[in-house]
Amino acid sequence: MKSLFVWQLMLELICFSALAQDKSTPVPLPPGYYIVVAAYFTGQEDYAQRFTATVNRDGRHAQFGYDPTRRFYYVYLDYYTEFNASIQKMLKTRKEGGFPKAWVRIMKRLVMSEKVNLLVENKVVEPVAVEEKIVPKKEGEMTPLVEVKEPVQPVTSAQPVITVQSQRVALNAVATEVVENVKPDPVYRPQILRNTPVFLSLSNPNNNAVVEGEVEVIDTERSKLITNVKGNDFLSLPDPKSQSGKLTLISNSFGYRKEQHELNYKSTEADTLQPYVTLIGTYYMIRFDMIRLHRGDIAMLYNVYFYNDAAVMLPESKYELNKLLSMMNDNLRYRIRLHGHTNGRATGKLITMGESKNFFELTPDVKKGIGSAKDLSRQRAEVIRDWLVANGVSSDRMDIKAWGGSRMIHDKNSVHARKNVRVDVEVLQD
Repeated sequence: MKSLFVWQLMLELICFSALAQDKSTPVPLPPGYYIVVAAYFTGQEDYAQRFTATVNRDGRHAQFGYDPTRRFYYVYLDYYTEFNASIQKMLKTRKEGGFPKAWVRIMKRLVMSEKVNLLVENKVVEPVAVEEKIVPKKEGEMTPLVEVKEPVQPVTSAQPVITVQSQRVALNAVATEVVENVKPDPVYRPQILRNTPVFLSLSNPNNNAVVEGEVEVIDTERSKLITNVKGNDFLSLPDPKSQSGKLTLISNSFGYRKEQHELNYKSTEADTLQPYVTLIGTYYMIRFDMIRLHRGDIAMLYNVYFYNDAAVMLPESKYELNKLLSMMNDNLRYRIRLHGHTNGRATGKLITMGESKNFFELTPDVKKGIGSAKDLSRQRAEVIRDWLVANGVSSDRMDIKAWGGSRMIHDKNSVHARKNVRVDVEVLQD
């Protein structure tokens, strides 16, 4: 009897599937990250198909598919299995023109109970919990079986509907993994910064390249720096605990102009009217278009350090030097002036590189002498120029200006005196 029951159930499922196909049940999009450019309601499949054809005639490669969770048809350009790759492609799509509001739709995996429900009258009902139950195999019987804790309820409709009467559904003739229902991330209303994270996107709009950098988070009302956070990452912004709830975000990356955005901690959804704020599912995308320095701009090499009394750099200076090198390579028209500064104007020891030309170590062949503060500032600017030349930058694209201690930004005896020891970069031509 059990064998007969199983085969009868299989026949019912085949008929059920055939009827669903006749009624053009939309096939759900597979799990992944989709670069979506348009969405249509259920029943508007023809519109989605026409728009897809229009996009393809314009030289793009578009497809469309169904999202059963939100009951939308999505027209999408690309599909990714990695989130970061999809975000970068989405930003690139926006910049290429035609789709300034493209977004990423995350499709999660459907479980068996959800798939069964999708075949019932093209409607999605609440998925039921499933658990795997291995039934001892007898001759002519198929395993494993999935036992549904609650029966699937039929959907009321004027059209004929086939309902699965049994509480047991045979999946395959071989063992199949049963996946638990995916628990979606909660979506709060309203979506404000107290309950919604942000992604701070720093990118170069000219080539869509990701720009490494930080973002200053400022309490706008009190004009007070709250914290510095890393760009191109997900995070929860701090509460300014002010009456207005206003935050100011300022991007900071060497070689690029700073960009400032305003955001409200308490009424963030209204900020999506700004072109730099986009609500994507359960997080906000805050976009910073990083613009290279132009003629007349001056940037400080904050993170280039030197040994005491020496025109030899500390190893940790390499990170910022590589940013300067990238800036010079990105635009071959750049000409710059390196301004050297010291803390004070005293004359003292002066250590310079030896014949080994090691920019980041006090080697045994370093040269030791005496020099003025202005001499030291010139040597430090020159060692940066020499490093750039060693890495392929033409020397005629760089000038040197030595200031010694005549332009200090802090008192030479203050706790910030070390910041007087610096090299600034001025853009002469872009």
